[in-house]
Amino acid sequence: MANVNSRVQKHRAALRLAGLRPVQLWVPDTRLPHFAEECRRQCLLVAQADNADTGMHQLMDDSLADVEGWTE
Repeated sequence: MANVNSRVQKHRAALRLAGLRPVQLWVPDTRLPHFAEECRRQCLLVAQADNADTGMHQLMDDSLADVEGWTE
């Protein structure tokens, strides 16, 4: 195990020398029973907000109408 720890320390030291630093990132636990329900709830809220935003609909329509030359 000491060999693994040594390699990890060496790798982390190299990353620090490259100007990087470790950061701990917390994310939602997708295994929790209420996770899917909360996703649905938030998606419905976003969909309702999108439907109410006529300015966004107009922007999207205008953007789709101005795609000439994008693939050339």
